[in-house]
Amino acid sequence: MTATTARSAGAVRAVRETLALVLLPLPLLAVASSAAFAGGGTRRWGRGRGEGQRAQAQAAKDAAAAAFYELDTAQRELRITIETITAVDGSPAARKAAADFEAYGARIDQVSGAYIDTVDAHDLDREDLDGVTAARASAELSRARDELAGVRADLERFGRSLAPLLARAEAELARVAPAVERARQGLLAATNALETVRGSGLRADEPAARLAALAPELTKLNQGAGQHGVRQTLARAERVLREAQAIAAEAEQLPVRVAEIDKRLVSLATRAQAISTRAAGVAPILSELRRRYSLACWQDLQQVPEEAERAVREAEEKLREARTARQEQRWADATSLLAMVRALLADTDTAVSAAGDRLRRLDEVSADRQREIERTRFALRDAQRLAMTGRSTPDPRHAAPLDQAVARLEAAVAALEGRHPDWWRFLMEMEGVRETAAEVVGRIRAERGGSAR
Repeated sequence: MTATTARSAGAVRAVRETLALVLLPLPLLAVASSAAFAGGGTRRWGRGRGEGQRAQAQAAKDAAAAAFYELDTAQRELRITIETITAVDGSPAARKAAADFEAYGARIDQVSGAYIDTVDAHDLDREDLDGVTAARASAELSRARDELAGVRADLERFGRSLAPLLARAEAELARVAPAVERARQGLLAATNALETVRGSGLRADEPAARLAALAPELTKLNQGAGQHGVRQTLARAERVLREAQAIAAEAEQLPVRVAEIDKRLVSLATRAQAISTRAAGVAPILSELRRRYSLACWQDLQQVPEEAERAVREAEEKLREARTARQEQRWADATSLLAMVRALLADTDTAVSAAGDRLRRLDEVSADRQREIERTRFALRDAQRLAMTGRSTPDPRHAAPLDQAVARLEAAVAALEGRHPDWWRFLMEMEGVRETAAEVVGRIRAERGGSAR
């Protein structure tokens, strides 16, 4: 600064001080004159110190405001973390994290309220703000800043402790978009498969109805996990995908299914005719049984011809219904009716075959009973040898049923000595004895196998 400039600034300052003295009331004028006489610099030094304290207070206020903003930002960010975790994770750890965050919210409200009260209590823009008030405001605002910063530090440490929970939640969230997309693609594939089938002239009413029923589920998928929850959305997407894939597979298999229905209609009609023809031959077989064997050997077969005729008529009626269902493209009905026809014919076939089989077996055993007896005795001896293996006396649990089986064998053989032996009962007894022997053998092997283990 030049000498001329310095003199000019001093002159301006002198003019300002003179005007200020002129405008002061008389008592203050006297005080000011005394102060000026004593040194002239006391008032300027006090104003400079007050301005410094005001500036310090303002700096403290700004720092507190920054701390308040940082705490608010940290709380908002952590709230997003907590919402992410709780949207996916229902574990006790996730629930505790949410409860702890709420507790931090109470602390944040407390220190934030104290900060706001402190700011409201100190107007740093007042013209008459003195140094003492400014210093007190500075101290209180600094304390508020420290409390805000302390809570923020605790909140950030808490946030860091949630890293494992957040990582799992984010991994779960990352599955949502691909799962929803797979469900959409599955629905598209099902739609295309249905259109292809319909283009070939086949109706696919049932799979089409099932596909239409998935429309509300697709709407919920499109609304997103934010509205319906992450886990619920994932489960819904998987369910929709499975159902869509099943619909597509059913549509793609429909031509094959129709061909199979047509094939079964022909084959079952042929089988019904064959069984009807065979059923007509049961009467002569029954006549032969009646002529040569006792009542007990054939009385359970007397109703076979009538029952076979009735079953074949019912099967043929069901076949006609199945053809109608096939023409009307009611595939499920056609399939169900054909299953009924197949069951009816299977039972009838067994009954018709039983008559011829009965006569054959009775002829064989009446001509050579010894063969059946030796077969049964061999099964018993084999079971007895196994029961005695490694033992001096048999286990009563094994010996008792075998002894009873021997007695049954001897009684059945003795019953053949009458005038009209019940050969059928004899055959059933032999089968029963062999079954008992097989059961004992199986039990022994299971027990010894268990002991070896």
